[in-house]
Amino acid sequence: MKNKFKVKDLPEIFKKTAASWYKSEPFRLSAIIAYYSILSLPAFTIIILNVVGSIWGQEIVQGELLDEITKALGPDTAESIRLMILEKGSSSTSRFTTVIGIATLIYGSTGVFFQLQSAFDKIWEAESQFKNGIIAIIVSRVKSFGFILILGFLLLVSLILTSLLSAFSKQLEPLLPENLFESIYIIDIITSLVIIYVLFAAMFKFLPNIKVPWKSVRIGAALTAILFLTGKHLLALYFREMQPGSTYGAAGSVILIMLWVSYTSLILFFGAQFTKVYSDFYIKK
Repeated sequence: MKNKFKVKDLPEIFKKTAASWYKSEPFRLSAIIAYYSILSLPAFTIIILNVVGSIWGQEIVQGELLDEITKALGPDTAESIRLMILEKGSSSTSRFTTVIGIATLIYGSTGVFFQLQSAFDKIWEAESQFKNGIIAIIVSRVKSFGFILILGFLLLVSLILTSLLSAFSKQLEPLLPENLFESIYIIDIITSLVIIYVLFAAMFKFLPNIKVPWKSVRIGAALTAILFLTGKHLLALYFREMQPGSTYGAAGSVILIMLWVSYTSLILFFGAQFTKVYSDFYIKK
């Protein structure tokens, strides 16, 4: 057990992380997350649009979401999700059906975070704090819904900051030299990195049924955020150049979503495993 971080320890830490990551069956876990992401996507999207859209405007939020999806997965997948949103939001129902529908949305939208919690518990070898299985499931679902609200809040912050940067850059573009104007783009990237970092830190800290030290969470979330942004751009390049979804015809959009979630889940599990190894290496007694 060591108490102070040293750069020379990184090879050993990464070696242990890679070994533990592979041993935890990350490809099987990422496939499970990808499957649940497809089931959760309609409900998850509708809740985010209603929560954030009630403050910022649904059309603006929808446009921002579809723009990000277009960058990551291409216009065809974005169009499929747009049609899904329109069909989901256009149905008129009775009050009772609406209540049932909302309950179904909440249950369905929490599927991904619920499965992530199970995966993190496996990584940390943690057990549920509740002996009653039904109570444990309810608490886990409530916690998962809380993360959807956190994600909605971070999306709102991102929208506000992006709008401010856009307005600021348009006002100052005629006055600033080109090299200084380009720094605004860098600020936008840093902002995205910080928001993703906060989300991953919250997931690593609060999703597992165990007290995870903040010191290891900070390091693990930082590494995961960097890997996630790097992987995001590489995946976008791969999807744009290779177009793997074209092989599957009408199901191409679903396949692309599952591939993207699966690949990014591998990164997320690696970051969670790194957090665990880092904690064992320096912090745990």
